[in-house]
Amino acid sequence: MKTFSATPADIDKKWILIDAEGVVLGRLASIIAMRLRGKHKASFTPNMDMGDNVIVINADKVQVTGKKRDKENYWHTGYPGGIKSRTTGQILEGDHPERVVMQAVKRMLPGNRLSRRQMTNLRVYAGAEHPHEAQSPEVLDVKNKNSKNTRVAY
Repeated sequence: MKTFSATPADIDKKWILIDAEGVVLGRLASIIAMRLRGKHKASFTPNMDMGDNVIVINADKVQVTGKKRDKENYWHTGYPGGIKSRTTGQILEGDHPERVVMQAVKRMLPGNRLSRRQMTNLRVYAGAEHPHEAQSPEVLDVKNKNSKNTRVAY
């Protein structure tokens, strides 16, 4: 029996809607990364972009466990002495809380050209509204997959 390798004609992309309200960030990011790569499909081929299009709503209500809300996130501006930092809590309470989910998913994908192309299939929104109703996405209930996926806010 030969190993199956998918071609572009074999790829079937779906639209998935995930509500991130009350879901633990790391568990949510791992589920999204698996869906973006297409590893949940039996016809998974590592060198093809065969994952689904994922829409995440309520990204500002995602939960982090332990002291991760106070953890510093660093980046460099490209100028000498241009290292900057901001805590995860500050980002979640700021203007663009969806960046926390985007960064968590990005870091769970391999660092290559294919994963950068797969990241374009991810749409994250801070609120409950999204402009993708025409694609009729199917809802993926991450909260009920495992009891550890949710966390009550303290």
